Amino acid sequence: MKLTVIGCGYLGATHAACMAELGHEVLGMDTDADKVAALNSGAAPFHEPGLDELLARHTGTGRLRFTTSYPEAAAFGDLHFIGVGTPLRADGRSYDLSHLFTAVSELAAHLDRPAVVTVKSTVPVGTAHRVRDLVHTDAPAGASVQVAWNPEFLRQGHAVGDTLRPERLVLGVDTAGSTAETVLRQCFAELADAGTPVVVTDLPTAELIKSAANAFLATKISFINAMAELCEATGADVYRLAHALGHDSRIGWGALRPGLGYGGGCLPKDVRGFRAGAAELLGAERGLAFLDEVDAINIRRRERVVEIVREQCDGTVAGRRITVWGAAFSPGTDDIRDSPALAVAQALHRLGARVTVTDPRALDNTRKARPELSCADDPVAAAEGAEVLLHLTEWPQFAALDPARIAARVARPVLVDGRGTLDADRWRAAGWTVRAPGRP
Repeated sequence: MKLTVIGCGYLGATHAACMAELGHEVLGMDTDADKVAALNSGAAPFHEPGLDELLARHTGTGRLRFTTSYPEAAAFGDLHFIGVGTPLRADGRSYDLSHLFTAVSELAAHLDRPAVVTVKSTVPVGTAHRVRDLVHTDAPAGASVQVAWNPEFLRQGHAVGDTLRPERLVLGVDTAGSTAETVLRQCFAELADAGTPVVVTDLPTAELIKSAANAFLATKISFINAMAELCEATGADVYRLAHALGHDSRIGWGALRPGLGYGGGCLPKDVRGFRAGAAELLGAERGLAFLDEVDAINIRRRERVVEIVREQCDGTVAGRRITVWGAAFSPGTDDIRDSPALAVAQALHRLGARVTVTDPRALDNTRKARPELSCADDPVAAAEGAEVLLHLTEWPQFAALDPARIAARVARPVLVDGRGTLDADRWRAAGWTVRAPGRP
């Protein structure tokens, strides 16, 4: 098929490259000329494992290319994916849909034949009907342009695999058996043939699925972190608790890992946007009121790690050298949006600590966004003279380091493992005092 992807940020660029990998001819479109130039050279302007290889392969063959032109995109294909960002508004609660409606309107103005416009961006329920009305009003082809919804479920650091081997495909359409459904099934035929479940639903349900999934995931993460608070108060071990809970088939292991909590560009945004959308658009705010506490628990985990560091520094971190291993919100990415690790680093800096941050991928972004923090490329050198070492992003590179080697470089061998993934016994055997939230 010949298809386009409008908006080539993290979601769009990944989707475009993966659609080319499935054998389609793909034209990506973005208004940022520098981003388009980088993508046409076969390199993403962000880190995602495996993506550069796909970009290089398919831009090299001509199966994939990128443009800044809406008219060119409209003329190229008859299936158009919209993957622009839907950040939170300045109020920090509700979605800003201006980029989405601008992209839809600009594309629709050049759609002069039947086509399918499929939105992947995360939005509040009710947006699909507004998009459909806008397309039918602005497109010369009018109602012969159908609107569909295909939410994404990507995990940063695993986005290529999540696109090429998804756990499910959701196709939101106006009418089952419509042209939109037929075209999308053709697009994803290889995935369906490989056994991926395909869920066909109406537009409002498709809109809700992504927000509901992220809200449930955030709730599960915050639940185990609430148990960590209880464990600290009672002397119990939240990691053994989580291990026991995970054996229950009704609960499962997924996302049941205590620690510093969630961050990034999706979960925090979607929890707040989902809650605000229920209140503003649907009058159903009581049904999602629990998400306020989910969000609050997540923020408290960051505050608790700061408090643990203060306890290890006899009540004050002013003037103390603190090393933070981790800046990205999650391993496998250079994304620092709403990073719990950087939130802790900044909080310690504001309290007067001398903070040095290291990360395998996210240091360039950290230097730009947080110039007040010192950065070091080498995690061993970063620990030089530290009185407390914090492990806040669970990169495998950190777990592979020898704790005895690090102990020889620090002023005090004190480790605060905010992710709870380092081998505490191994570090204690090397002379370290080890603290982890929720663990005695």
